Amino acid sequence: MTGSEDDDSHDTMPTSVEDLKALRGIPYEMPSALESFYRTYAQAQVRYAATILNDKDAAKTVVRHLYRHLAMNWAAVQLEECGAEAYAWRNLKRLVDDQARAPFPGDPLGAALAARDRAHAGHEAAREMLRSMRSQMADLDSPIGLYTALGGLPERQFDVIVLHYALGYCSQQVAHIMGIHPSTVRAHRSRARERIAAELGIDLGDDEEKE
Repeated sequence: MTGSEDDDSHDTMPTSVEDLKALRGIPYEMPSALESFYRTYAQAQVRYAATILNDKDAAKTVVRHLYRHLAMNWAAVQLEECGAEAYAWRNLKRLVDDQARAPFPGDPLGAALAARDRAHAGHEAAREMLRSMRSQMADLDSPIGLYTALGGLPERQFDVIVLHYALGYCSQQVAHIMGIHPSTVRAHRSRARERIAAELGIDLGDDEEKE
C-alpha cells in the first residue's frame, strides 16, 4: 500500500532490497515476505519520516534502521497481535523520535527540537488543509491559529492528519500504513477536525472523503 506517487519518489528509498542491505552493510537475510512488505510500505514510511524530520536523508536512515530491526525479528513480528503493520508503525515512530533527539541525547533541547519538527509537519498539513478547504477557512485572518491547533492534537489524530492532508493518502491507505482499521482512521480525522474547528471557531462541515 504505497499510496499516491510523488515526483521525487525515486529519491526516497532504493527499490532493491539488495541495495538496502548494501547501504547498511549488515549481513542479514531479508525474508521474502518482508521484502514484499518493504516494497509495499517503505515509500510511505520515508515520506512520513521526511515530513516530520524535514530531512530526507535522516528519513532514509530511520527507515533503514526500521527494516534492519524487522529483518532480524521478522518471525516474532509476524506473531504480534497488533499485526506487522502496526508494529512497524510503532517502531517507525520511535525511531523518528530518536532521530529528532539524536544531536542532543539527554538534553532538554532534544524535546524542543522534536516539537519544532512536529510543528514543521503541522505546517505542511495545515497548508494542504487550507488548500483543500479554502471555502470553509476563508475567514481565517492567519494560518497561525491552524498551525497551533494542529500542533495540539493527540498523537494518533496528528498522524492521521499529516498522512491524509500533507501526504495525500486516503483512509484505506492510512489504515494500511498505520496498521489500524479504516473506520478508526476516519474517526481520528473526524475528531481532529472537530477539535480544530472548535479551537478556530469555524465550521469545517462534514468530513466527506471520496475513497
